[in-house]
Amino acid sequence: MVVQSNLSTLNHCSSIETRKPATVLDSIPSINLKDPESKTHIMKACEEYGFFKVVNHSVPMEFIAKLETQALEFFNLPQSEKDKAGPPDPFGYGSKRIGSNGDVGWIEYLLLNTNPQVTSPKTLTVFQENPEIFWSAVKEYIEAVKVMAFEVLELIADGLKIEPRDTLSKLLKDENSDSCFRLNHYPPCPELQALSGRDLVGFGEHTDPQIISVLRSNSTSGLQICLKDGVWVSVPPDETSFFINVGDALQRCETRYLLKEVLVLSHANGENKCRERFHPMTYLRIEP
Repeated sequence: MVVQSNLSTLNHCSSIETRKPATVLDSIPSINLKDPESKTHIMKACEEYGFFKVVNHSVPMEFIAKLETQALEFFNLPQSEKDKAGPPDPFGYGSKRIGSNGDVGWIEYLLLNTNPQVTSPKTLTVFQENPEIFWSAVKEYIEAVKVMAFEVLELIADGLKIEPRDTLSKLLKDENSDSCFRLNHYPPCPELQALSGRDLVGFGEHTDPQIISVLRSNSTSGLQICLKDGVWVSVPPDETSFFINVGDALQRCETRYLLKEVLVLSHANGENKCRERFHPMTYLRIEP
């Protein structure tokens, strides 16, 4: 979606939080899933950061490219067409409003269930233009990300000495799991210069209630995490890797693990005012 440069857009921006630019963090823990010591590295990353990057994963790049193409086709539809898939109930299309607490951000999104058997009228509307192509792209991507996430969870279980090692992943494989998949789109904002050097917030400060969140971004920066000392830092984008965020449920299982607070800027350091940011997130949840 291209945001036109006009007064109404500026009015929309005025109700959305802004932040000062953050320092780029160049020491994000990187976990190679093919490394025999990956279990040890994950334990350390969870304790020190609550956040890490996964490389050498099993998700095919063609699945990632296919999903991004189809999702951006949806987000580039006229607003009136996208609105037919909203407001979310909780699944479907949403714009600017995040959750039920009145929070707003420079964002639009699609929220879907990771179980392909769970649909809603709003979800069906999303796929009505190219149902076979778009729905196929979503299913392929979700299933591939799940496989990677289950591997990560089993390594975490190994580190915590949980037996059997599939205790966490098996719960998430249950057909009644309420894990969900969210496609976040942060449109370009040509009026960014009106913010006087500050960055426009797309998704404000929060922790995730799930056991873990699996994030991926395109090549545009914006994701930030809060370190132990309370300093917010920018995470360099890496479109070939995935980021894992420790959620509330996992932190309750192991109090040594650092619960990670994150936020997403639609436009970081002014560089993205004419670029869009695409951010698929898979929330893997275990009910307490």
